[in-house]
Amino acid sequence: MKILKIEFNNINSLRGQHVIDFTSSPFTVSSLFAITGPTGSGKSSILDVISLALFNQVPRIPGGRTISKNDILKFGAILTRNQKEAMARVTYQCNSGMYSSEWNIATNRNHKLRDHEMEITDLSSGKLLALKKSDVPAKNEELIGLSYDQFIKAVLLAQGEFAQFLKVNKKERGALLEKITGTGIYRKLGIKAYEKYTELNKAIEKQQQEIEIIGSKLLSEERRKQLISETQKQDLEINVFTKTLDSLTKNIELKNVISNQHKEIELLSNKKATADANLTGFNEEFGEPLKQHEKVQLFADDLRNWSSNFQHALELELESSNINKDLEKNIALRNGLELELEKLISEPVSQANFEDLLEKFKTKILGFQEEKKEKERDWVLLKQSFDAAIKPLDFSPSKDSEENRLKLIALKISSENSIQNMQESMPGLDFTSIESERNQVKSKMEQTRLAEKQYDKILLLKLDLQKNESERKLIEPELAKLPNQIRELEQLLQIENVSFKNLNLQKENQLLQASLSELRSQLPENGPCPLCGSLEHPFAQHLPEKRNDLDAKIIEQKNKIETNSNKLATLKANHNNYKSRLDSLIKQENDLFVELKDLEDDFKHQFKDFKLTDALQWDEKLKRLEEKLDLLSAFEKEKISLAAINEALPIVEKIKVVIAEGQALATKISELYSGKDIHNESKELQNRFSRLQQEQLYLKERKTKLVDKVEINKASTATLEHSLSPLLSHGGFKSLKDAREALLPESKFLDIRNKLETIKAEIDRSLTSIKLLKNQLSENLKKDTEKPLEELEQNLKFKQEKLHEVNAIYQEHKRQLKNHQENLEEQQQLKASIEEREKQTLRWRLLNTIIGDRTGNKFNEFAQDLTLSQLLQLANLRLRDLSDRYLIDKPIEEEDDGLVAIDEHMGGQRRSVKTLSGGETFILSLAMALALSDLASKNVEINSLFIDEGFGTLDPETLDQTLDTLEKLQAESSKTIGIISHVDSLKERIATQIKLTRNGQGYSSLEVVG
Repeated sequence: MKILKIEFNNINSLRGQHVIDFTSSPFTVSSLFAITGPTGSGKSSILDVISLALFNQVPRIPGGRTISKNDILKFGAILTRNQKEAMARVTYQCNSGMYSSEWNIATNRNHKLRDHEMEITDLSSGKLLALKKSDVPAKNEELIGLSYDQFIKAVLLAQGEFAQFLKVNKKERGALLEKITGTGIYRKLGIKAYEKYTELNKAIEKQQQEIEIIGSKLLSEERRKQLISETQKQDLEINVFTKTLDSLTKNIELKNVISNQHKEIELLSNKKATADANLTGFNEEFGEPLKQHEKVQLFADDLRNWSSNFQHALELELESSNINKDLEKNIALRNGLELELEKLISEPVSQANFEDLLEKFKTKILGFQEEKKEKERDWVLLKQSFDAAIKPLDFSPSKDSEENRLKLIALKISSENSIQNMQESMPGLDFTSIESERNQVKSKMEQTRLAEKQYDKILLLKLDLQKNESERKLIEPELAKLPNQIRELEQLLQIENVSFKNLNLQKENQLLQASLSELRSQLPENGPCPLCGSLEHPFAQHLPEKRNDLDAKIIEQKNKIETNSNKLATLKANHNNYKSRLDSLIKQENDLFVELKDLEDDFKHQFKDFKLTDALQWDEKLKRLEEKLDLLSAFEKEKISLAAINEALPIVEKIKVVIAEGQALATKISELYSGKDIHNESKELQNRFSRLQQEQLYLKERKTKLVDKVEINKASTATLEHSLSPLLSHGGFKSLKDAREALLPESKFLDIRNKLETIKAEIDRSLTSIKLLKNQLSENLKKDTEKPLEELEQNLKFKQEKLHEVNAIYQEHKRQLKNHQENLEEQQQLKASIEEREKQTLRWRLLNTIIGDRTGNKFNEFAQDLTLSQLLQLANLRLRDLSDRYLIDKPIEEEDDGLVAIDEHMGGQRRSVKTLSGGETFILSLAMALALSDLASKNVEINSLFIDEGFGTLDPETLDQTLDTLEKLQAESSKTIGIISHVDSLKERIATQIKLTRNGQGYSSLEVVG
């Protein structure tokens, strides 16, 4: 992942638009740059822009959460004071392509802050990715391969955390390591392992407690055997009681049966007596009518037919009276209908000519109405034609046809004048062939637009050439000066190295002299010389003076050599960078010249109507062509309008004639007929006339048939009376009417007969049941015991009570034995379950033993120890480039729990990092920060790195060495490395800088120099 460009607007103190393009000069010359400026000028805001545009998070906002408008209002961060909008955009390259991620926020028209917006653009296609703003950070994480926490540790490095990390104790270092590396997951895993094992173990403990509880409920073996013996005895005793109770119960039941049989015989005897009484009452009530009915029963059908004929004669007489009334009503209705038709047609009407006159009048009215409808249809068709004709016009038709005609004439005159004016305004256009002329103009427009694009490309190439030439002219003099400067500096270094060697020789001589002088000064007065034994020491007096300024001169000379060596390295690096850039510029310039020549030749060949030497006014040319197109369209539209007017005018004339004819027909119809629907009205009159005619014929026919029915009924009645005459004398009846009255209705006769049979059947059943019960009673009396019922019942009750007492004890003993067995089985099941659970829990017990505890510290510390080892290994690799003196190691048992620095210059002496100087601490911290970047980005290639502050604690030598390492890192990895600092010597060493300066209003400005 590499950051290519940073763009932002109104972020913190950096008001206005700012662009930092790492793909252009001076970053293409040197990818190691410094972000410099006084405190509070906005150096760290540039890093805020990166994390904001990618993840909507800023490390300096408390809580480590995504930023909302409420955070901006609460903390007064991000949006520049008194500004209405802010934007942060980062363009980056990753394995899947090149993308631009943007974050922006603005106020609405009420000056209230809206919610932020985020988007990602795929620069290869130029299209926005279809994402909600909340999905953008996750998509950037997917594309880059780093989460927000990993990104700010791998790309944006803050030194404070690592200096703190070096010095804290083991517990605090674990918390920081967990925070920095994100190893908190191992703490959670340890806690989960502990919780899972505890949960499973609790279940086992609960089951073990249940086993103990069940064990306390079990019977002793002695008690269990005693209960078994007692239940066996009780079982035999219950069987004896049960047999005795069965015998007693049967005897009591037999005595109850005998008693019930006595009662049943008595009840049946009462029922027979009641049935005998009912038979006597029946004979008194229905005996005589039943006797009379039986006399006439053989002639029942003839008597009923005679009675029916008599009733039918009365009905025929009534029906004849009703028919006469209906005939009179029919005549009255027909007369009224004739008067109604006379009123409608204004002519005399009779029964004979009613239908002809009605049909003639209907036909006449319908003819007039059809003519009127024809005129209406003609009007509708003409109206449709008129509406279609005026559709191209801006014309609102009136209901008055004359008014429409006058309006159309006025429009026609106006349209003809417009057409003439258009033709006169551009005489060069061919108005007789509009489409052909339009195509020619469009072709010219397309040619002009293509030429403009080609012309713009040529201008852009010329601008690129000018920019290229300007940069080349800046680099060439600098490059020309550098060889002489390098030679001069090399010569100066040779001289300084010679001088340095001489000073060191002088120092060595002085040391030799110093050692001899030291011995001379130590010769004992009046004592022998340890070398020659002499008692006189003439050389012990007048010792040479020491030079105390030699060490200072050596240090001064060494610093000069180091300074000039650094300058020489910088000059050589600049020479290589400038030479490489100059070669690239020359190649680009040649390529641009070739491309420009090809474009110009293509322009001259393809667009012969345009000359590159002219000041081409493209907008003016296109405007004139567009005016021609507009005029052609307007002319065409006006021609269509004029044709529409010419088409509509004759239609208006026809509409006037049709309306007049239709109005005349409407007047004629209203004079003849004032109704609404002649067809339905005439049909209704015709139907009423036909119904009355049919009704008259029907009534006359009914009257004729009724006379025939009367004659038939009289003949049938006479025949029946003749055949029934013998019945009167034989049965002793005075008349046929008396004989008919003696005949009962069939249903009544059946009811009476059924009632008689029911009474007789009841008597027979009672006699049969009494006989059967007496036989059964005789048999039961033979089986009955002599003991009275009361004695049997008392004995039964006593035996039942004894059985209940024995059975209660028996059931209690059985329950205790059953409970004992069930508890025993449940205990065995629990033991089996515990064995199975312990098998399942084994892995969790092992996990808990290895990594689990209540706080999760055990596994977390183990994982952190591994991570720390890996981090220290990577840090020591980085530290070798920064300093050959120290290595970082974990403490051993006898040391305190802080990290340890191994001093290679002191024979591998181990010392606490707390004893290091500020510069040494920074060197180790920087190594740790770079190591964490390596660790966090082990699966992702990181080609952009920003290091925030900490360089102020370094001495010049260490600072130079650190910068040499960063330059080496940049050269080896092609990383873009940015250093945030306000150290002056660092500013002098790094030529490429992003300078921030503050003004008096609290805002800052940004400038890229190099």
